[in-house]
Amino acid sequence: MTRSLKKGPYIDQKLLKKVLKLKEEGKEGPIKTWARDCTITPEMVGMSFLVHQGKDFVLVKIREEMIGHKLGEFAHTTKFFRHGGKKQEEIERKMAQKEAEQLKEKMEK
Repeated sequence: MTRSLKKGPYIDQKLLKKVLKLKEEGKEGPIKTWARDCTITPEMVGMSFLVHQGKDFVLVKIREEMIGHKLGEFAHTTKFFRHGGKKQEEIERKMAQKEAEQLKEKMEK
């Protein structure tokens, strides 16, 4: 269920003050936050945030397409776990070989 339009978007006031202060000073450092429920506003575009994901923090760089979404949408709290048998092992082995070949090519350059 979405938030009522009458209420407007939720924006953490402390976080907004930090954003405006950093914009005034012209600093580019990431802002550490636990406010996953904060809506991304146009003032935040171009800034980077360290968003808490339960155990550690994830770096999220704000782009224009993200306006209106929540910060927590870009910091996943669960780890994707693949299920599979022999086919999955073959796929992973092939991917590892490709990565090794790419690293060799980079090292040769």
